[in-house]
Amino acid sequence: MGRVVGIGHQDFEIIREKNIFYIDKTNFIREWWESDDAVTLITRPRRFGKTLNMSMLEKFFSFEYAGRDALFEGLSIWQEKSPDGDYRYRKIQGAYPVISLSFANVKETCYLNTKKKICQIITNLYNKFDFLTDSGKLNEKEKEFYRKVSADMEDHIATDSLNVLSGFLMRYYGRRVIILLDEYDTPMQEAYVNGYWTDLTAFTRSLFNATFKTNPFLERAIMTGITRVSKESIFSDLNNLEVVTTTSGKYADCFGFTEEEVFAALEEYGLSEQKQKVKDWYDGFSFGERGDIYNPWSIINFLDKRKVGAYWVNTSSNRLVEKLVKEGRPKVKQAFERLMQGEAVRTEIDEQIVYNQLPAAKDAVWSFLLASGYLKVVHMEFEEETGRIYYEMTLTNKEVRIMFERMIREWFCENDNYNDFIKALLTGDLRAMNVYMNRVTLEMFSYFDTGKGSFGDEPERFYHGFVLGLMVELSDRYVITSNRESGFGRYDVMLEPKAVPAAGKLGNRSIINDAVIIEFKVQGAEEKELADTVQAALQQIKERHYEASLTAKGIPRERIRKYGFAFCGKKVLIGEC
Repeated sequence: MGRVVGIGHQDFEIIREKNIFYIDKTNFIREWWESDDAVTLITRPRRFGKTLNMSMLEKFFSFEYAGRDALFEGLSIWQEKSPDGDYRYRKIQGAYPVISLSFANVKETCYLNTKKKICQIITNLYNKFDFLTDSGKLNEKEKEFYRKVSADMEDHIATDSLNVLSGFLMRYYGRRVIILLDEYDTPMQEAYVNGYWTDLTAFTRSLFNATFKTNPFLERAIMTGITRVSKESIFSDLNNLEVVTTTSGKYADCFGFTEEEVFAALEEYGLSEQKQKVKDWYDGFSFGERGDIYNPWSIINFLDKRKVGAYWVNTSSNRLVEKLVKEGRPKVKQAFERLMQGEAVRTEIDEQIVYNQLPAAKDAVWSFLLASGYLKVVHMEFEEETGRIYYEMTLTNKEVRIMFERMIREWFCENDNYNDFIKALLTGDLRAMNVYMNRVTLEMFSYFDTGKGSFGDEPERFYHGFVLGLMVELSDRYVITSNRESGFGRYDVMLEPKAVPAAGKLGNRSIINDAVIIEFKVQGAEEKELADTVQAALQQIKERHYEASLTAKGIPRERIRKYGFAFCGKKVLIGEC
């Protein structure tokens, strides 16, 4: 009987018992065990098999699954032999007490509810092992501690609870404990988005120190997550931590599917002719030196539905990504303009994420987007003189690009004034452009603000958000670029027709695909009226010959429209020459 393509299964036992489609990743067990690292943190994007691999580890090592050979028969770990021909890993299957927990569902909007949710997860673990209280291994004081563990327990009980439970289990089974913590950083992301970062980091630091550092009952542990939260935030006391990020060589093919595995699956299900389409949509992830990693969630959905779609990017909220891009500094939006055009950004990367520094730290947003899977490294350069490493990164694949297009479109889709401005721009209606752009700035300035109540660089921040909107709305007929060299300077925005300018219709109005150059200026002290600022912008277009790159491509000057946008606070005036 052929394997069923089941969607959403993360329990290794269920997958194996029901013969659900599965790509053998049990070699991860061997690699991890032989590394002999005390505490391992592995970061991978969401839906890349972290939870399934943690379930696999639990089922392999836990006393609870001793003798369940059938779960692993036929898989690589079961065939692993020592030099003397012994099936060495079969001997340690089901041989350890395992504490397995996940923070994947800890997505509360305040600190107290988050702490309570974590405490309830720990309480559920205690309930699972409540046979310990009747085992004769615990004294009365230890039983009293056991009873104090609850969703409302005091902080000192909560932060010591996993350490204490490890001791109880070691005493009962006679072996030190393996601890598996999945999605450790989910509460961190929620704390940053909802404003309780400081409170949560203090609690988490104490919990992790007791669990992973000062725990004499620990055999070894694994944590998984999307990001590497900075050592100073929650790992300050853990000097026994092995960190494996997306740029690390360890376990490079243990999470996600390799191209070889994907193409074999396509052949199994009679979809070999779809290889190139699948590659365009879902390839592009790179871990260590492996650059042929595919996103498992999308591949499984493709096998099931037999058509491409934006499966991975639609599986959970992208609130944090949207916040970082939408409220980012002008340079962030400028970089996104290049990414949306298929170009690369070049930057340093610090893989330690400090969430409360994401908006301000120079390269933090790119570190987060790389760790989350939205960007891929296409080139790495080491500068000997400075010792710095620079990464060139692009959007990961077609699926990711579609997600960002959708996100940007949603910024403006409910703003009818923006849509009317686009129509006015296409038809060359200057009066309507002025009317609608003033309404747009009134509604949208604060939308692209950081919420600090100061305009600062908001005009520039706004116009780069505006340019991203243009890129999405007009990408079918224009190549839109910004801040590029042409003539003797750098223009702000240029719309270059993809085809020879030709007349058309937009509703009842005529439309001509003219080229467009836009220059933005904020009113200065020397300019008495906004009209003076408009003229300064238009004069700059003229003096610096911004149309040079367009005329060089054969576009007649009379088919190049030039606009000056002058800002004063949220008020804007547009002029044309």
